[in-house]
Amino acid sequence: MNRRAVLAIVALVLAAGGAVWFARRPRGPAYYTGFVEGEERVLRSEVTGRVLEVPYAEGAAVPADGIVARLDEQDIQARLASKQHELNVLDADIRTQEERITLTQTTWQRDVSARRAELEQAEAGSRLAERTYTREEALVRTGISPAQTLDDRRAARDQARSGVERAREMLARSEAEQRTITLAQQELASLHAKRELTTAQLGELRVTETKYTIRAPATPTVVQTQFIWPGELAQPGAAIVSVLDPTDKYVQVYVPVPEVGSFHVGRRVEIELDSRPGQRVPGEVEFVADKATFTPEKIETRSDRLGQVYRAKVRVLRDVERLQPGTEGNVYLLRDGTGPP
Repeated sequence: MNRRAVLAIVALVLAAGGAVWFARRPRGPAYYTGFVEGEERVLRSEVTGRVLEVPYAEGAAVPADGIVARLDEQDIQARLASKQHELNVLDADIRTQEERITLTQTTWQRDVSARRAELEQAEAGSRLAERTYTREEALVRTGISPAQTLDDRRAARDQARSGVERAREMLARSEAEQRTITLAQQELASLHAKRELTTAQLGELRVTETKYTIRAPATPTVVQTQFIWPGELAQPGAAIVSVLDPTDKYVQVYVPVPEVGSFHVGRRVEIELDSRPGQRVPGEVEFVADKATFTPEKIETRSDRLGQVYRAKVRVLRDVERLQPGTEGNVYLLRDGTGPP
């Protein structure tokens, strides 16, 4: 396979998704070939809404937490207003119920006190009427007092007894009014429970409201792809834009099984890119897969395709902003940080 055919395969692989491969040179120091890549993040909608604005076009720099899209929030605003009105009504009902309970309790306590005083007075009158009747009865037996007077005292005694019964009945009725207060307190507790539920629902709606404004990550990024435009309807899970952190780039390579022992996480390396021949930048092995796989099919030699490799990521440590994703380069291992092994 000539060099021109290889380059054509490289272009196709890069266009298909940035695939990378391992390559060994027959002479000179060992190296691993791959492409510069970045951690691309796709920002998605979590709600349904008409897209009003996508402020940053492809290639534009986005500040940390920058707004990358706004969705029409009329629906959520209407739901918020309705739920807030419901909460306001509940607050008014709670205040009214509390006032009613306070007034009822005050009136009830006053009424019970008055009825108890009436009962005590009726019982005192009944005792006096009973003693008077007893004395008059003794006088009648001795002939000092006429029988008519005894009849009057008996009537007065009976009337006093009836007064006591009426007073007891009135006190019992007043004390029974406490049940009304208990029911009112239970209704108040129910209103408080409804308010707590409504407050929670309002909080959930406010959280949903924030999702109509889609923000970038908390670090400066660059828009790579715009997936949706103003006027289109975004559904939950719909991609809005993809962004890339310009300071977070790496080279992905494939390491043969016999060599993975020296390609461990934390190992320092040097990276030389085709776009900057003769210039090397420092890097560090950040990730090595824990499971070997067969080498991707589109690599330079058939012998390499027959072996198994470990996928690895080499983090670029300097001049990251100047590196363009998709640039091919070689990764060289360092021995004790001094040079190629």
